[in-house]
Amino acid sequence: MKLAIHVQPRASRNAIVGWHGDALKVALTAPPVEGAANAALIAFLAEAFGLKRSQVSLVRGDSSRHKLVELAADEAAINARLPPR
Repeated sequence: MKLAIHVQPRASRNAIVGWHGDALKVALTAPPVEGAANAALIAFLAEAFGLKRSQVSLVRGDSSRHKLVELAADEAAINARLPPR
């Protein structure tokens, strides 16, 4: 399943904030420097959706707040853990 993400780096805590248009807004404590926020995003999403890190991959948006990630899991299981729109 592919999921659009809007990242808010340097937040006070890691959290799924809600929806930002069609993208899931995720707050991360990591700074947007040298891939730190990308690594933190992958680790956070894996934990939030009960996946292994290898099941979460960044498809697009290495240096942007707007990212596209692919989750190698059942779509129904992922949708059950997403906040309501």
